Amino acid sequence: MTETAIDVSDVTFRYPGVDEPTLEKADLRIDRGEFIAILGGNGSGKTTLCKTFNGLVPHFFEGEFDGRVRVAGRDTRDASVADLSRDVGYVFQEFENQLVTPTVYDELTFGPVNYGRDDYRERALNTLAQLDIETVDGRFIWELSGGQQHLVALGAALTMDPDILVVDEPAAQLDPVRAHETYERLQELNEDGITIVTIEHHTEFIAEYCDTVALVADGTVKWKQSTDEGLNRIEELREQRIHPPQVTRVARTVDDDGRLPTTYADAVARYRSLEHDPAQPDDHDRPRGRSGDEPIISFQHVDHGYTTLRDGDVRVLEDFSLDLYPDERVALVGANGAGKSTLLRLITGIEKPDTGRVTINGTDTDAVLPEELAADITYVDQNPEDMFIRDSVRGDIAYYLRERDVADVEERVDEVIEFLDLERLQDRDGRLLSVGEQRRASLGIGLATDPSIVLFDEPTGSLDLASRREVEQTIHRAENRVETVIIATHDLELVAEWATRVIVLNDGAIETDGALRDVFSDLDRLERCNLRAPQVVRLSHDLDISPPALTVSELADRLAGRTPELEGDNR
Repeated sequence: MTETAIDVSDVTFRYPGVDEPTLEKADLRIDRGEFIAILGGNGSGKTTLCKTFNGLVPHFFEGEFDGRVRVAGRDTRDASVADLSRDVGYVFQEFENQLVTPTVYDELTFGPVNYGRDDYRERALNTLAQLDIETVDGRFIWELSGGQQHLVALGAALTMDPDILVVDEPAAQLDPVRAHETYERLQELNEDGITIVTIEHHTEFIAEYCDTVALVADGTVKWKQSTDEGLNRIEELREQRIHPPQVTRVARTVDDDGRLPTTYADAVARYRSLEHDPAQPDDHDRPRGRSGDEPIISFQHVDHGYTTLRDGDVRVLEDFSLDLYPDERVALVGANGAGKSTLLRLITGIEKPDTGRVTINGTDTDAVLPEELAADITYVDQNPEDMFIRDSVRGDIAYYLRERDVADVEERVDEVIEFLDLERLQDRDGRLLSVGEQRRASLGIGLATDPSIVLFDEPTGSLDLASRREVEQTIHRAENRVETVIIATHDLELVAEWATRVIVLNDGAIETDGALRDVFSDLDRLERCNLRAPQVVRLSHDLDISPPALTVSELADRLAGRTPELEGDNR
């Protein structure tokens, strides 16, 4: 008989001050050695459920708790979080909050040292090698990119050799290749006997790596199924704001007949012999700025980096030149640490080039304060909650306008709220909104000043289907009001659906810069930059469809022999 690793029985949990319980009569059994994904929309209760596995609920997050959770045979109410941490490693979605020491090495040895493990050095070095992050061994945590910090948090959990490992959003802030490598590592750990639990929105990873999937909705576990069975429940997934893999959505549109493929390999086998139309209209590629056009943003021979305490100066950009023009949809893509976020901060003037010039509408950023540039530039950070300081969205928009001595504040606030469809949110505290709502509200703060440029840093990270759609609509609204929209992202599905120009960064230099289909036609170059094209693009290549399809509906039309629909929802 299979041994049980985690047994959740009839669990109800209500946070203090909240009317409705976050978990309600939840039941779930996870077998030892299982690799399971927990699926659910933002706010469904899946993260709270997983926090019962290591005792954070109810020991750390206090509230009304009923039912029972047994982990490795122990009732979590009778064991402390410290005791449970010997068996359960946990990597949070807000992973930066669990990094508690100054350096990477200190972080990796923190757990083993505190538990008196004599082999703490060996454990740390092995983990560095396993995660391929030896190059950051002596670095300070604050010097690392978000993706590198995520790997360190995972490494700190692994150095404890847990029997159970829970990872909330393993792919968050990781470039596509590094995300797959992380899942490969989790699969290897699972093959070594560790029970792996992931909380994941990216069903492509679930299809490729997980044995089973459990759907959480309205605070309860609706079902637990084999991965193939679970991902074939497309209507149920969509009701809970979850995207099935692209290949599954293509199959459902082309020949919804019985079991649909969920893995990429199954899709290739299914469609390799299918006849298709090789021609493809190219609606996404718009002409870039011509030689006579004036760039709205210009980098001229820019050098920029930062100083580390141990390694001295580290160059992020070196002799970097780039012109961006009005009416472009620009996507900045590249590996973790390639320089995407640095590029955005240089545009805002928050950071200044060490040498060279950055100009915005002809103004040298080195000659003005960031506050002056903010009249032309709106920057929506990865963590938009930092922009909310009042107790309502309306109050936040008005505050920023008054700080800039803008006339007719209330009229301007009304205009922005109507434009972004924020009426339902205007009286709510921005800090308590969903991530998708926060990004829309923070854009309202920025658009109130009538900027000409909008910058988004990782706008769709860790979002369910509904929140992702909300952010995409926000981006489209922004481009109707401003001259140029730029996003820095690892989400190549978003890039394929939206961008007109793709700039691939590699070690602080431009690897390639071109129209969407041109960039996505060179898969080898993308792989060299730690990027993986969306499934529909790769499937197009494997089926000899050229130029490649960019969206689910385009590829489905090609495979079905239909003329591609280029308007409307291509997702």
